[in-house]
Amino acid sequence: MATSPIPDPPTAAPRRRVAARELWRGVNGRAARLLAGLHQSWRRSLQLRVVTITLVASSLLVGGFAYLIADKITGILVENVETDVRIRLGNGADYAAKQFGLYNQPQEGQLQETIDGTVNYLAGGDPQQTTGVIVALTADNHTGAIQPRSSPAVNVRPLISRELRETVAGGKVASQIRTGRLGEKRTKYLVYGSPVPTRFGQVELYYLVPLARQDNTAADVRDTVAATGAALVLLLALLAGLVTRLVVTPVRVAARTAQRLSAGLLDQRMVVDGEDDLALLAASFNQMATNLQRQILRLEEMSRLQRRFTSDVSHELRTPLTTVRMAADLIFAERDEFDPAVARSAELLQAELDRFEELLTDLLEISRFDAGFAMLDSEPTDLVPVVHRVADRLAGLAERVGVAIELDVPGTPVIAEVDPRRVERVLRNLVGNAVEHGEGKPVLITLGVDDTAVAITVRDHGVGLKPGEEKLVFNRFWRADPSRARQTGGTGLGLSISLEDARLHGGWLEAWGAPGQGAQFRLTLPSRAGDRLTTSPLRLVPADAALPFGGPRAGGLLAIGPGTGGALAIGPGADGALTVGPGRPGNGGHAEVGS
Repeated sequence: MATSPIPDPPTAAPRRRVAARELWRGVNGRAARLLAGLHQSWRRSLQLRVVTITLVASSLLVGGFAYLIADKITGILVENVETDVRIRLGNGADYAAKQFGLYNQPQEGQLQETIDGTVNYLAGGDPQQTTGVIVALTADNHTGAIQPRSSPAVNVRPLISRELRETVAGGKVASQIRTGRLGEKRTKYLVYGSPVPTRFGQVELYYLVPLARQDNTAADVRDTVAATGAALVLLLALLAGLVTRLVVTPVRVAARTAQRLSAGLLDQRMVVDGEDDLALLAASFNQMATNLQRQILRLEEMSRLQRRFTSDVSHELRTPLTTVRMAADLIFAERDEFDPAVARSAELLQAELDRFEELLTDLLEISRFDAGFAMLDSEPTDLVPVVHRVADRLAGLAERVGVAIELDVPGTPVIAEVDPRRVERVLRNLVGNAVEHGEGKPVLITLGVDDTAVAITVRDHGVGLKPGEEKLVFNRFWRADPSRARQTGGTGLGLSISLEDARLHGGWLEAWGAPGQGAQFRLTLPSRAGDRLTTSPLRLVPADAALPFGGPRAGGLLAIGPGTGGALAIGPGADGALTVGPGRPGNGGHAEVGS
């Protein structure tokens, strides 16, 4: 009983299409990974590029040379055969003309026998033609009277084209190369035809010479040249690989040695072998590494001595400073009983001792940063009271110099995991400097927050900063104008310590300023300790800053140039223009878009 095939379920075709798409995606993915791997190897390996280029160039050169050689040899073989056939054809035509010169009519009885004998004679007397040459005689203009003959007896008409017959019938010697089957396999033949004049008209004599031997010889030549060329190409590639390796290996060793040196292994050296250029390179590299090691060790020793000197001096000065402080406090407390000159001297002594003590405290803090002993005590802290506390402590100073401190802080708590002591110290330095350089104009403190960071900006409207000074303000003991009279008696280390405090939090401390437009400092800290900053909630360049040539910020100049870090930053530059360049050091390699 016949059964009909069970049809596929309706979902079979979509499943097959999905499987085919998945297979295609897998193949494309593997091909893409393979191409990516090859591209990466091509870019990284000098030896691979040199060997590949040598292989391709030599293959093209040897291939072209082999083609020319094989073509030339084939042409010579065919030319020799043509020369031989032309000579035989000319002699054969003369011989046939003499044999047929005895007959006046094509109907004469012995003419056909003479034709057969002539064909056999011209073929060499061998009807089987072991040499392969075929001789044929036709007379198309004597239809029926003269039968065509060939030796050996084969049908040669397929090998004699119509154009060749017409040319020979017109009284000219002509030739062509034809491919046909007269035996078991198809063979290429050189066909030469010549007219033979007689008293009863013209007959055509053809020589058909097989070119199998010449083709085999040419094929052998091509194979030999190709094999020789392939061996030569492989040899060239091997030589290129060996020569390149001799050059690349020392370079790779130098690169690995340089990487170890950059990692701090200053005792790494290259092996010097021989007296050639590569040995000279290795010796020069070793000498450079030795000089670098000596210089680095000297600088490290100088830095260590400097840090130790700073720390020792700071500690040693503590004892005499304490004694002098006690004596100065007694004198200062009794200053009202002295005459005015001595009382004034007691006040000056007290002020300078305060500044001296502050300087020692800053030096000790700097020495801790340099030694790597500074520790961060992070805890969840509301920054709003910290900002208010700093403003209250500096209110007296601001009132004396005639500067108003304005606050722009959220009405809700701003919580961040920070060290409140260090953050308060940073704000005291920033606000104190703003009050000192504010030129009697208000100082604005702004607090901002987003999902990942908090930021505090301190804006003054004083003399501002010149281009490039926004980086110098964080250097130790640097002052924008050393000739200016100081109102607060700072030590010159406040901003340096503030920058170290910001870095200890994983944050940024940045400055902007322009001549006559004042300055703004921005402190940005991550909301959670250990997080990496990517952006800041507040702008570094204030919105009221004017660009060069006047006008609002939106109509300013566009400046594109490198920044101070490794990531792309897009935002207004130090002079108010829009800058595009690497991000800031604290950015961790992330792009910053904004001010």
